[in-house]
Amino acid sequence: MAIPEVVSREEWLEARMRLLAREKEETRRLAGLTAERRRLPMVRVEKKYLFDGPQGPVTLAELFDDRSQLIVQHVMFDPGWEAACPGCTASVDVINDRMLAQVRSRDTTVALVSLAPLDKLQAYRGARGWTVPWYSSQGSDFNYDFQVTLDKSKGQVRYNYQDMSEQLDDGESEEEPGLSCFLRQGDDIFHTYSTYARGTEMSGGSYYFLDLTALGRQEEWEEPKDRVDTARPGLPDFSS
Repeated sequence: MAIPEVVSREEWLEARMRLLAREKEETRRLAGLTAERRRLPMVRVEKKYLFDGPQGPVTLAELFDDRSQLIVQHVMFDPGWEAACPGCTASVDVINDRMLAQVRSRDTTVALVSLAPLDKLQAYRGARGWTVPWYSSQGSDFNYDFQVTLDKSKGQVRYNYQDMSEQLDDGESEEEPGLSCFLRQGDDIFHTYSTYARGTEMSGGSYYFLDLTALGRQEEWEEPKDRVDTARPGLPDFSS
């Protein structure tokens, strides 16, 4: 097993300061990238989607739970499977109530959506002890339209913004991971962002989720300006 070289404290400090300079440069670069993500244009969602939830059928608008933003984690769970993808499972395992509360304090809801039927989702959710809401998109075009289920028979062969038809056999269906963000303005819903593949590895904390959204963390220092709802009192600061 290869381990780091053993050096003196002075040599370690010199190497650490070099790395710190690079870390600060990367932090500034990532802040700029996140600001660019918030400046993306958005697309109105015209199609009416229905999901199967614990209380019955719900619309995309109802997934917002009366908040302005919605982050959907597309959890890989084929209808024929008995369990969700292990990688998706690991990422949801770290979504606890405290993190959900922090995201909700920014007027944002996190929900899981999968193609498997609701009874399988509910059983798996209970076994894992998850509290994040989970809905089935079975019977709707949602998974296909947001390109996390690939199926030639449905005419959906794109993943991560690339044509995957050569890798997909006829009659084969594939589930893939993703995250999609939506913004609600009155009765209108807009798709603001989706990321796939290793882009989903960003998740794992409230700030990581909020950085994917159009409104971001909603803190005064963020670019672009004027996306903080100052009329909403009691906004907690969890920046430290």
